[in-house]
Amino acid sequence: MKITVIGGGPGGLYFSILTKKAMPHCEINVYERNRPDDSFGFGVVFSDETLGEFLKRDMQSYELIRSEFAYWDDIIVARDGEEVSVAGNGFCGCSRKTLLKLLHQRCREEGVNLHFEQNVDDLDQFADSDIILASDGIGSAIRTQYEKEFGTKIEMKKNRFVWLGSTKPLDAFTYFFRNTEHGLIVAHTYQYEEGMSTWIFECSDETWQKHGFEVTNEEDTMAKIASIFTAELDGHPLISNKSHWRQFPHVTNENWYHKNIVLLGDAKATAHYSIGSGTKLAMDSAIGLSDAVIANPNDVQAAFQQYDKTRKNTVEMIQYAALVSLDWFENMNRHNQHPFYQFAFGCMTRAKKVTFENLRLRDKSFTDKVLKEFNDNCHTELVEVPAAFSTFKLRNLELQNRIVMSPMGQYTAENGLVNDWHFQHYTSRAVGGLGLILTEMTAVSETGRITEGCAGIYNDSQITEWKRITDFIHNYTQTKIGIQLGHSGRKGATKKPWEDLYTGSGWELLSASAIPFNEVSATPKEMSIVDMDLVASQFVQATKNADEAGFDMIELQAHHGFLLASFLSPLTNTRTDEFGGSIENRLKFPLRVFTEMRSVFLKEKPMSVRISASDWAQNGISEQDVITMATAFKNAGADIINVSTGNTVAGQKPQTGRMWQTPFSDAVRNTVHIPTITTGYIQDIDQINTIILNGRADLVALGRPLLLDANFVRNAQAYEQFQATDIPNPYKMGISHLYPLKASERKQTEGMKIALKPKSNKK
Repeated sequence: MKITVIGGGPGGLYFSILTKKAMPHCEINVYERNRPDDSFGFGVVFSDETLGEFLKRDMQSYELIRSEFAYWDDIIVARDGEEVSVAGNGFCGCSRKTLLKLLHQRCREEGVNLHFEQNVDDLDQFADSDIILASDGIGSAIRTQYEKEFGTKIEMKKNRFVWLGSTKPLDAFTYFFRNTEHGLIVAHTYQYEEGMSTWIFECSDETWQKHGFEVTNEEDTMAKIASIFTAELDGHPLISNKSHWRQFPHVTNENWYHKNIVLLGDAKATAHYSIGSGTKLAMDSAIGLSDAVIANPNDVQAAFQQYDKTRKNTVEMIQYAALVSLDWFENMNRHNQHPFYQFAFGCMTRAKKVTFENLRLRDKSFTDKVLKEFNDNCHTELVEVPAAFSTFKLRNLELQNRIVMSPMGQYTAENGLVNDWHFQHYTSRAVGGLGLILTEMTAVSETGRITEGCAGIYNDSQITEWKRITDFIHNYTQTKIGIQLGHSGRKGATKKPWEDLYTGSGWELLSASAIPFNEVSATPKEMSIVDMDLVASQFVQATKNADEAGFDMIELQAHHGFLLASFLSPLTNTRTDEFGGSIENRLKFPLRVFTEMRSVFLKEKPMSVRISASDWAQNGISEQDVITMATAFKNAGADIINVSTGNTVAGQKPQTGRMWQTPFSDAVRNTVHIPTITTGYIQDIDQINTIILNGRADLVALGRPLLLDANFVRNAQAYEQFQATDIPNPYKMGISHLYPLKASERKQTEGMKIALKPKSNKK
């Protein structure tokens, strides 16, 4: 087999070493446009996990790299001179130039042919190669030549960054944040060899512009940066190496190979430096590609398919985590309002992989500081109360904890009337210790139902049945219960989730515009002023009915494409009158409904509004629209915003994953300065604690986790060994069984986590 590698970066070199070592008769040629001693950038970073993989794959490379790296166990977060250290993070830094030199040595030892100062722009000369490996960097000429075939997409991210070096010694990987008159600037710093450290400075484009930085003026950049980070540099100079300001390019390729050409490294996929390094990603992928070639020595296409199958999902997950991490830095000026330890905790947990519990196992002294600061700010005397079990107040309503049951349709009502099923559904979860229950969407009229099995609160019988539920909850538990009032709009008169077809008689649908939800939905009527007057009066009457039924709180449904939400999104509102066009116009009717509801609801009782903060579709609701909406509802008297996303249009493409909707809640909470509820694939108490402690939301709503576990909160309290005061007397004897059981389970889980942690590669 003959393999041509274009680009002599760490990924291409490591692939060559591993493949030549396993297939000695294979001919491998590496073509690099620079000289052997050229290197751009300063240091690269590897984790203990990555080093462990190097050890397994090629002992000689591992020992060479290990002999040259600087190791650290701590991460320090510092802001304007205040700092905190977090132990238990195994990383090493290595000079990029030294790494290349060591990999060159290993290539020569294995018999790989290295060709320097070779600028390849014509692949015809390699017509006899079985594989052409394009690892020629972010600006890959080969990928660009075939960008249509590869399905290349490059998105330039917002922040500006510049890569510099310094002689300043560093004992730990350190994030130095500095407040300036024009905004926050952060330095990502680490030592990679004795006497040398990497300093990547990053800031928003607005901050960059206001400071008057210039892309290629290295002397001016270093002078300005040195004056801002005088204390951190401590008299040590900054060093440049073609250190130009850039914006990070997020590179993806739908296809990783075309004919006999295969992509590797930054040519294939980039991941923001805030979660490690592109070098690590490239070398990990080099291992995957080498494995695939070795396993399929006589079938190049089969090798490429294996490479794609084994690596693509992992790379996409890393890229997603990198984007989430990058999002935190793009919004660091917003996070800067938080107290110091909360800010530091947010920085450490920004990519969502690391949680409160992870950090507690690494360094309990850090998480103790975070929790104490949070509880001090909540005026809680018990400083060790888990965040999820701290109280929270909205107007005169005090919740015993921060865990909420999200509205979940039960579709078992008859003529809008709730029954014994609903009674057991809500009361069992109240006995289970939730802070707040929000009912399923409850229709304000018969034609406002989604299905014929949906609940309503538009007649006296319905009020009576709801009151039976609220009375039980108030008499026997400390849980509070709110009702979500809504109207289905264009998503009404449909089948129940478990039915194949809708067999009912249906009813006329209403919406902001006459646009059906999907190809099988009926076309709704565009609402007239008369329709708006009627619907507004129905919401007002339902508000009065909810108060009579004993609800502690009301949430207005203005999300997921239902009636009020259809006015808010430009995808469902194409009106040309005063209710269409700008977000201010699209807000008019939903805001009118809320305002009229607020005016008849008791002042002591809070109201929430649930919104969709993204349509997950092109030309949908914008981030600025969401801020405008939340601000308007806040000014109209909303006490909290329940932030959801999507379900506006049938062709949505959401980016799901654990805690996937929390960034939207974060943006609303910390820009509009109103409490928020978040939801979206939140599964355990650790995630709930993490979300609350890093300031992304005030309350966390669970949906599906509560469907088959009415005692989620009780199990979580036992797991945390939190002594709940609301356990009903008939159930208290269960404490002596559940608490020791959960303590044992937690000990076993933590033991496994510690055992699975990669062993330290410290020299």
